[in-house]
Amino acid sequence: MAKAVWTGSLAFGLVTIPVRLFPATEQKDIRFHLVDAHGRRVRYRRFVAAEEPEEPAWEAAEVKPPPVAPVEGRREPEQMPSEAPRGDSGVVETEVAFEDLMRGYETEDGRMLLLGRDEIDSVRPERSRTIEIEDFVDPADIDPVYFEKSYHVAPQRGGEKPYALLLRAMDRAGRIGIGRFVLRTKPHLVAIRPAGGVLGLETLFFGDEVRDGREMIPGVDAIDVSDRELQMAELLIETLRTEWDPAAYSDTYREELLKQIAEKTPVEPTEEPVAASAGARVEELMNALKASVEAAKKKQKKRPSRKRTA
Repeated sequence: MAKAVWTGSLAFGLVTIPVRLFPATEQKDIRFHLVDAHGRRVRYRRFVAAEEPEEPAWEAAEVKPPPVAPVEGRREPEQMPSEAPRGDSGVVETEVAFEDLMRGYETEDGRMLLLGRDEIDSVRPERSRTIEIEDFVDPADIDPVYFEKSYHVAPQRGGEKPYALLLRAMDRAGRIGIGRFVLRTKPHLVAIRPAGGVLGLETLFFGDEVRDGREMIPGVDAIDVSDRELQMAELLIETLRTEWDPAAYSDTYREELLKQIAEKTPVEPTEEPVAASAGARVEELMNALKASVEAAKKKQKKRPSRKRTA
């Protein structure tokens, strides 16, 4: 069973329903780890790469470069420690600890504004305990583009009766509720609606987060379409009309990928080849010596015997 992502109350008017929120969907995408040719995991690290400056023209003429004003909070390349590691491109890399990370906001003109975690935390909203339904609207008034993520709303113990009351009342009225709450650290606009015999909750994009599609295709309303063309298009739509069955549509790419994975033999991660240890070298040397002795004995037996001279 899925784990609840939020526990609180759902309120409409003076009625409060203790509820829990569960994800309504799950990603089935095939996820891969990045590994090397030996099957070992590849990790990432945080670092700042200071590009080495190109050789300035004044050095060739033995002219001193003009003084450069220091930039606060930035270490110039000549100040980098000599033991700093260099990447494949030859630039100096300075590793950054997690606690030293800042949040940078880039403006439209390319400038970077720095904010610390304390500054961001000072305006972060507190976690909500209640989803207050503010309005009830017609579902047809909400364009599907506003729907972001789906959840199931489940009643907690003692909340079954008001939960069922709200579900059936909304179903009969043909309306969905609009409310707001904070999930984790982000405020959300939500739509609460009957969904397959339970209450569903959809997080919605705010109005200024949805682009106006007419900006991408200006003048589409002015394109002339004849009645005959429109009738033929409507006939085609009517011919292809059917009942919605989500099971009829599958991710064929994922299915084919799983078939390929099933045919693979698991590879145990191997260590990078290392130089032989002293003990291994001694053992190899002894084996070589023994083989040499045996070869020498055989060779000696094949030689004719010599008489000693006085």
